[in-house]
Amino acid sequence: MAKEIVIAGACRTAIGRFLGALAPLKASEFGAVCVAEAVKRAGIKPSDVDEVIMGNVVSAGMGQAPARQAAIKGGIPPEVGATTINKVCGSGLKAVVMAAQAIRAGDADCILAGGLESMSNVPHYFFKGRFGQKFGNMDLVDGMIHDGLWCAFEDQHMGAIGDWTAEKSGISRQEQDEWAAGSHAKAVAAIKGGRYKAEIVPVPIPQR
Repeated sequence: MAKEIVIAGACRTAIGRFLGALAPLKASEFGAVCVAEAVKRAGIKPSDVDEVIMGNVVSAGMGQAPARQAAIKGGIPPEVGATTINKVCGSGLKAVVMAAQAIRAGDADCILAGGLESMSNVPHYFFKGRFGQKFGNMDLVDGMIHDGLWCAFEDQHMGAIGDWTAEKSGISRQEQDEWAAGSHAKAVAAIKGGRYKAEIVPVPIPQR
């Protein structure tokens, strides 16, 4: 009989705007806040965690092993393994799926899984800098677009790919706008109604 898998504790940070109030923090610092709080909410000890799996899309500039950084900063013992995975927008959810699979297979009893990202802290790239430029200009490439928002197969921005997909699926611009407006209206109503209070963990922001 397969193991019954449960989510013992969960939380998230607030979502900030690009280059907004949360920009001073690295993604691993966001992750650490949630790691510590999730363990607390689950009512377990940090040493009860067998593994940490975290999704992250653009790891450039974050240093080695973002998931491990978040785990250790969040109080998980250093002997507990941590894995960073990248499945673009599905990275965090894929981490949860992988955790469930590992538990079901009997490889672990308790896994902390989620995702971490800070688009504000993605660097610009200087691709030819290591080799030098003999003549002409050298361009900076926006890492957020290059590694996060650009289709490597169609060589197009994801916005353009989204329009193509909508057209292929017969979804009009008006339908998209109405759905987006409705989604935002629901989010505003949920915020005003206090529905997010239980899931959002406060994040301390460094002051100047």
